[in-house]
Amino acid sequence: MRRNRILLGIGIAAVALLAGCSKTDMVVPQAPTPKLPAETRAQKAQSAAQVHTSLAQHYIEIGDLQGALQKVKLAIDDDPSYVPAQTVIAYIYERIDDTHNAEIHYRRAVELAPDKGDTNNNLGVFLCHDGKEQESLAYFAKAVADPFYTTPDVALTNQGVCQLKLNDRASAEANFRQAVQRNPNNASALLQLASVLYLNNDAFHASAFLQRFDALGQSSPDSLKLGYDIESRLGDKDAAQSYSKRLISQFPESEQAQALNQNVRP
Repeated sequence: MRRNRILLGIGIAAVALLAGCSKTDMVVPQAPTPKLPAETRAQKAQSAAQVHTSLAQHYIEIGDLQGALQKVKLAIDDDPSYVPAQTVIAYIYERIDDTHNAEIHYRRAVELAPDKGDTNNNLGVFLCHDGKEQESLAYFAKAVADPFYTTPDVALTNQGVCQLKLNDRASAEANFRQAVQRNPNNASALLQLASVLYLNNDAFHASAFLQRFDALGQSSPDSLKLGYDIESRLGDKDAAQSYSKRLISQFPESEQAQALNQNVRP
């Protein structure tokens, strides 16, 4: 209240003063322009890297990987410590089958951000695809441990997939279940869990999880074939036939549809 009264007093005094002056005598005081702190060299470098990385991502979206690689190299020249640039260039190298350089940059991203969920998950996925399944597991675990990682269910699902490659079905199932608990709409985790349960001869629960997956509207040849297999094992011929019809009508050229046609052929 005191500040409001002071401002009001200033306003009245100003009006009284202006009343005795002509328009040409008026001088409107200019508020001093605040001096903004100048960008440091490091900030300028990061800003430039951010621009070039964004351009690289745009080129990726339009399918120009060569242009994307050129732009992201500029980003790394601007600021080698800019993690998104390291991640983008790793992704591009992976896309063009340059696994050597892809691994270098995925690892560099983790070195720069060792506790970040996304960098650890990305390296884990790369290593798993590159035949280094056992090594990848530690990076998935670090990704899940990041309290600020917004999609730990993704890392849990990826870890489970890699554990399946190592024939560790029990650990994979546990991770798929954790992923579904954290995100009930994680389609990949639901499908993987249904598949593992089917392999473990638990067709009843496999069917339940596959129905949850199916409700998300992301059917694939694999999911429809799995549905057919599950319901056939349960002895539900109508449900099995429904999956069969959907598979053949939606994905007639798929290997799964071809295999099913051969199996049901008299």
